[in-house]
Amino acid sequence: MIRASRYHDISCGHRVHGHEGKCQHLHGHNYRIHFHCTADALDRIGRVIDFSVIKERLAMWCEDQWDHKFLVCGQDPLAGSLKALDGTVVILPFNPTAENLAQYLVEVVGPMQLTGTGVVLQSVTIEETAKCHATFCL
Repeated sequence: MIRASRYHDISCGHRVHGHEGKCQHLHGHNYRIHFHCTADALDRIGRVIDFSVIKERLAMWCEDQWDHKFLVCGQDPLAGSLKALDGTVVILPFNPTAENLAQYLVEVVGPMQLTGTGVVLQSVTIEETAKCHATFCL
């Protein structure tokens, strides 16, 4: 299998509802998101996908939807008041852990954003810090 990969950096806040430690509090990260794309065959010039298309369709989606915003689960009791306080709060249908964000990108955003390309977003790795990351693979 050949894959094409690109990473993109965003900054956003979150709160992990139900967390036992510090992550239950409002805080943020400088995330590095690695997109790994595959295809059944290389294109006519020998690529899985042009790196600029990964940027356009996947990295810029993250930039537009999550960068410099605050991510919170809709089930979080603070979600409504946070959203009322600041319009940059993004209500998600899941707890905004690195694992859940990576899974959402692979299962929901990738298929939507790569429609018509013949390319699959095979996996995403999200680094919360230089030491901590989570990966979701199909």
